[in-house]
Amino acid sequence: MEIKEIMNIDEEKVKKFQKYKDLLLEWNNKINLTAITEENEIILKHFIDSCTILKYIEDNQKIIDIGTGAGFPGIPLKIMNKSLEITLVDSLNKRVNFLNEVINELELENIEGIHARAEDLGRDNNYREKYDVATSRAVANLSTLLEYLMPFVKVNGICICMKGPNIEEELNEAKKAINELSGKLEGVYNFKLPNSDIERNIIIVRKVDKIKLKYPRKAGIPAKEPIK
Repeated sequence: MEIKEIMNIDEEKVKKFQKYKDLLLEWNNKINLTAITEENEIILKHFIDSCTILKYIEDNQKIIDIGTGAGFPGIPLKIMNKSLEITLVDSLNKRVNFLNEVINELELENIEGIHARAEDLGRDNNYREKYDVATSRAVANLSTLLEYLMPFVKVNGICICMKGPNIEEELNEAKKAINELSGKLEGVYNFKLPNSDIERNIIIVRKVDKIKLKYPRKAGIPAKEPIK
């Protein structure tokens, strides 16, 4: 599978994705970054999957990627659009060390990796309501995820939640959380990854007002007791 052909990108971007893949596999021998180690699967399930949200993002926006892990979707977004200002957040410092290595090796600018829990960082005024877009990929159920993401987004900004198949029940259970967190469901987009039968869903929630100061709750509570 050639990422160049599927995504129609120039040679500079191809080289960055290749270097990113090499670093991912190298570091994966030392720390657990991904269970996906076959080259075509990395391209499809990590790189291309990450880039499926590009159409919902505008140039020069500030983006925060919560629970980024090995840098998905944040680093592919940055490779594809240099104008974006991106903050990558992960709770494991080893992964943040990897992210910083990738940022340095790929010579990416206006992107940083931060070691923190979303619940703590969401209460920090340096990050709270400072972003146009908050996104996350396969981190938690939708109610919990929105409590992680919404505190970071400016009023009228959006949360882009990247999900797999079968989200109807999750969406239904998240109605209270969306309302409680000053959100409005803007769209649910279902599709399959190119040349595959892998189903994906993108859920977009717009922030329509300031969020209550009690959110996010203390670390661990959103996952144990989602808003219902």
